[in-house]
Amino acid sequence: MQRRERTRHLIELGGLVQKAGLVDLTDDDRATIYGALLELVGRARDDNTGDMVTLWKRRGKRAFDAEAETTT
Repeated sequence: MQRRERTRHLIELGGLVQKAGLVDLTDDDRATIYGALLELVGRARDDNTGDMVTLWKRRGKRAFDAEAETTT
């Protein structure tokens, strides 16, 4: 059961990478996507991580809300 839950979680995370546009932007180059994510984490660690994560959370919630409004 835990393995199935983990698999579902990883698939959902991959969907977010797709939804954010990284797959199209990088022409589905996994090394580029991974490098971009590593860069993002590196920058967040260099800056005030709490503020950066809070900003990301707000942006993500607004995007999810906007998407939900357009689909209903």
